[in-house]
Amino acid sequence: MDDLDTIAAQLGEDLINKILANESIDEISTALQLGAPIWYQNAAEGISPLHAAAYARNHDLVKLLINEGAVWNAVDYLKNTAGDIALSFNDETIYKEIRDAGIRSELLLGLLEKKSSSDSFRLILCAEDTTASGSSDAFLNSRLKYTVDENGQDICVLNVEGQDIGVMMGWERNIMNETVHRLCDQHPNATNLKILNIGFGLGIVDNFFQSLPHPPAEHFIIEAHPDVLNFMRERGWYDRKGVRILEGRWQDFVESPELLNSGGFDVIYTDTFSEDYNALRQFFEHLPDLLADGESSFSFFNGLGATNAFFYDIYTRISELHLADVGLDVNWSDVDVGFDDREGRWGETREYFSLPIYRLPVGKMKSM
Repeated sequence: MDDLDTIAAQLGEDLINKILANESIDEISTALQLGAPIWYQNAAEGISPLHAAAYARNHDLVKLLINEGAVWNAVDYLKNTAGDIALSFNDETIYKEIRDAGIRSELLLGLLEKKSSSDSFRLILCAEDTTASGSSDAFLNSRLKYTVDENGQDICVLNVEGQDIGVMMGWERNIMNETVHRLCDQHPNATNLKILNIGFGLGIVDNFFQSLPHPPAEHFIIEAHPDVLNFMRERGWYDRKGVRILEGRWQDFVESPELLNSGGFDVIYTDTFSEDYNALRQFFEHLPDLLADGESSFSFFNGLGATNAFFYDIYTRISELHLADVGLDVNWSDVDVGFDDREGRWGETREYFSLPIYRLPVGKMKSM
């Protein structure tokens, strides 16, 4: 460590200690003006000044640090953000302050990305991932395995760097069942639905659509992965009445005559793998052209950031804002997905949803 690094570390340590000691706002402001690095994370626990302010439960100090550019999504060695710390204290005021800072930051970065063709602008919640779990191209060239795990649940997995990662797993059935009921049960056209689903996976949501008291009159499924398409053929999906399978990515069809000349869909659902929030937001923008009318409904698998309650809350609220931008109002329902560890929900695969509550979105076009 050179002299400048040593000085920065000492100033950073002093700043965090001052915050934990509940020194005055003026003292903290002075330390910042003298060069204390607001981005610093201490060596002992990895906490930042914003973490320390959340521990001190000092709302005014949290506001000051955020206004000075504090890193709202920094994680300590236990993988906690300052928002997680506020949540652990049930401190709603500080939690919302940090959460709203995250939302503003993400919306700004999303706007910059939209206006630029450069790959340098990316949502900071998503680290760049070129493996099959984070790259659509790599995923479509990967091999998938359909099997039943040691706990008896159906799973579809891919192997990334020696670790099995679930593409879709049987525990999602409760989410998919509830989603289908909320999308379809009260629809005025329930006896003659036209449905579009993007991403087949294990076929859980599509089987629930087919099991409605009145199966869809038209059921479009967009799927790009060759192994998934083979799975669909083996199970007779290509021969099902009213089912039409479009082989490719949704980007290949979203402006095609097959969809735009269909007269619109009563229900649209999307659950893709290896696409980030940017891709989902781009799909949102096509919804006004794809939904049939004001009674039509839309949902998506709300799983982004779902291994951390703070990040999950931010993604949920950002998606609500972006859907509002394209003219959709969203209602949220909580689905209990908690489980006993003995149930072995994950088996030997990597977790992608570890929270006890799933926030289920159902969007409809706003009334004029």
